Amino acid sequence: MQIKNICCIGAGYVGGPTMAVIADKCPDILVNVVDINKDRIQKWNSPNLDELPIYEPGLKEIIEKCRNKNLGFSSSIKEKIKEADMIFISVNTPTKQKGFGAGKASDLKWVEACARQVALYASDHTIVVEKSTLPVRTAGVIKEILNETEVSPNNSSLKKTFDVLSNPEFLAEGSAIDDLIYPDRVLIGGENHMAIESLVKIYQNWVPNEKILKTNLWSSELAKLTSNAFLAQRISSINSISAICEETGADIREVSKAIGFDSRIGSKFLNSGPGFGGKLF
Repeated sequence: MQIKNICCIGAGYVGGPTMAVIADKCPDILVNVVDINKDRIQKWNSPNLDELPIYEPGLKEIIEKCRNKNLGFSSSIKEKIKEADMIFISVNTPTKQKGFGAGKASDLKWVEACARQVALYASDHTIVVEKSTLPVRTAGVIKEILNETEVSPNNSSLKKTFDVLSNPEFLAEGSAIDDLIYPDRVLIGGENHMAIESLVKIYQNWVPNEKILKTNLWSSELAKLTSNAFLAQRISSINSISAICEETGADIREVSKAIGFDSRIGSKFLNSGPGFGGKLF
């Protein structure tokens, strides 16, 4: 399936920069970013690029180059979903504040709301891509919601069909654009080979083929969570070693450097500090 029109639901930290890079690297694809937050959309459309809702080195230049050409930002969610061949869901998944799993589990209400909008407004066959960080098996929930609406509201004889892919982000604040342009890997999980290849072809415009990994849906979802856990574990471990250094007279900087020279371990995420934090960790 050749993708000509992409819609991303969610103009936040992941959706905005990711779609900007796709628009920059794929000038033949029309990319629309939609959000219910009209103030955020207004900032993305501001002629003053210093007013963008997100600051990342290199982002302003891409927005200036692509906006109002093949990259748009709007609150016209219904219209943009209807026009899209591929829809990215890139909304927040905060920790639940009440009910079962409060304080621990992810709140999927925005993801589920997006899936219902896609089910209602999409036309013909649509590829739906998970971009948010999600619990394993969330794709199953999305598929159930999409299958609840099987016909087009404009044509009762037209059956809607969907494929769901998992394409988690691996971005760090302050280097998001570089992380998108020069990724360590791009992970795509799915069940339909043709749907997977449709997304692969987009990334192949700038990402070497050997860095594009294809898995099943659940492996992709779990790999994202596991990557976060491994990074958090390294930070926690080096901070524990720092406490030992204070008791023994060892220098944590020297210990970290010595550990990092081991090719099996590597030097990244071995700086002691205040610890890890944030909703994703």
